[in-house]
Amino acid sequence: MPNVHIPIQAIKGRGISHAQPHRFLRDAREAFDDGWGALDQRALAQGEAPPPATEVTWEDCRSAITKNDSPDIGFHLGLNPYRGCEHGCVYCYARPTHSYLNLSPGLDFETKLIAKRNIAAVLMRELASPRHVPGLLAIGTVTDAYQPVERELRLMRDVLQVLAEARHPLAIVTKGSGVERDIDLLAPMAAQGLAAVYVTVTTLDAKLARILEPRAAAPHRRLRTIRTLAEAGIPVGVSVAPQIPFINEDMEQVLEAAWEAGASRAFYTVLRLPWELGPMFRQWLDLHYPDRAARVMARVQEMRGGKDYDADFAQRMKGAGIWADLIRQRFDKACRRLGYNQEREPLDTSQFKPQALRAQQELF
Repeated sequence: MPNVHIPIQAIKGRGISHAQPHRFLRDAREAFDDGWGALDQRALAQGEAPPPATEVTWEDCRSAITKNDSPDIGFHLGLNPYRGCEHGCVYCYARPTHSYLNLSPGLDFETKLIAKRNIAAVLMRELASPRHVPGLLAIGTVTDAYQPVERELRLMRDVLQVLAEARHPLAIVTKGSGVERDIDLLAPMAAQGLAAVYVTVTTLDAKLARILEPRAAAPHRRLRTIRTLAEAGIPVGVSVAPQIPFINEDMEQVLEAAWEAGASRAFYTVLRLPWELGPMFRQWLDLHYPDRAARVMARVQEMRGGKDYDADFAQRMKGAGIWADLIRQRFDKACRRLGYNQEREPLDTSQFKPQALRAQQELF
């Protein structure tokens, strides 16, 4: 897989401008201009050819629920209807997961998506199993369940209908305003203490958001989503993650705006750069912020013991050192001043009804 760079002006709405080689490739390859490819690149640069389109491949998944025992995560059950994410966030720690598919964690991650078409049926089977122990099911913690393709594919809608039938508690993390479509399912569940939503607002700066999270909803639109969900009686929190030194420096303003919109809980993480994400983020900095790229990476490494990333459970979410302490203090003080509860919404697992799903399965 050659590391082919596409002119940045030709990839409007995309976060990464190249097919970053993944870590499992045996051969390192370089692009070579034989006189043909140059024409394609020139056409892209001049706007004569369309930018890379989104491709969706269907997958029949064998399991719907993922489990983890990480001590730094407040849930042990997860669900993601999609692999890859069209939002194209340059900082996304999930990008390296595309390497397992023999795809680039760069441009492929945001243009070549895998949709789990049978996820609702598989989820129903897993919830109906006598072995399933109900707990908070976190949705959208790897890739966003409400990314643009969800408008047409509606996989998340099917998942919610299964969870509502079973009265299984869930929490959604999203940057997509599409979550408003499912208020008719989420509001009754919230009234029963079974649902909460966290909307990620990384910055209020629309210009920054456009290059940082190119296909996610605009900041003002996410604030409107918070307000709409809160007015429907759904507990709403705000995620101000990730915090990137010298890039998104308006954390306090984001927290205040989200509070005024109706958010009652908040959390944050600092930038994580596992595997191939490190060189991709460096290239993004060199392209958009060359004047401060070295300073940003120096602070990131300061929080990671001198490395781009440290996967140690004790510090991978919040970092360590003076700069990490400063971010924590800023967040804590803003939350106390505004009245945020930093704990996740306690949800009720006692209402779980697997028998409702078993009855449906018997019909088939």
